[in-house]
Amino acid sequence: MAKTILRSNLNLKALDAWGLFGLFLVLVQRGGAVEFKVGGSGEWKLPTDDTMFSAINLWAEKSRFQIGDTILFVYPADKDVVLQVNKDDYNNCNTATPIEKYTDGHTVFKFNQSGPFYFISGVKDHCHKNEKLIVIVLADRTNRSSSTSPPPSGSTEVTPSPAPTGEEYPSPPQGSVEINPAPAPSADQNPPPSGASSIVVSFIGSIGAFLGSSLLLVL
Repeated sequence: MAKTILRSNLNLKALDAWGLFGLFLVLVQRGGAVEFKVGGSGEWKLPTDDTMFSAINLWAEKSRFQIGDTILFVYPADKDVVLQVNKDDYNNCNTATPIEKYTDGHTVFKFNQSGPFYFISGVKDHCHKNEKLIVIVLADRTNRSSSTSPPPSGSTEVTPSPAPTGEEYPSPPQGSVEINPAPAPSADQNPPPSGASSIVVSFIGSIGAFLGSSLLLVL
């Protein structure tokens, strides 16, 4: 009977530990995104003067929006609208052909790419009175352009340097020229682990230590 109870407690503790582990992973995945509120307060409304309009856009300029972040618009659903538009429609307050239209009164917009995003009020008169906003989302610096990738191993193509003005490239020597590519690295030369993989390994090790200590306490 005692062994059965001990095993039951052990199983419960293991389930609790894995539950905490799963919760941690969810928090890590969502922890990188930030929810911004329009102007700092979230209120999407008609500016009372040019100072208020300038303050909202100054807030947007100083904020560091990144891909995955969201912005919150709070407004009376029966009196106002949020439109995502292109640059020309932003400048001309064209409300007829928006990219997206929101009328729920509590709009959460997610930035899915870098670059400028343009928002105006769906009430045309409000837009003409400067109820509008530009948000610049920063570029994702973690992506590497394929144009900067090194040539594949063993490639013998050589791009010549441009010749000085008024001169021609020298004629290639007669006969074939054999170019031996640099030897590929041996299989036992593994690249160093990235920072992300080191963090994952360290975290998994910590979880293992936690579970181990829990088992020792139960025993």
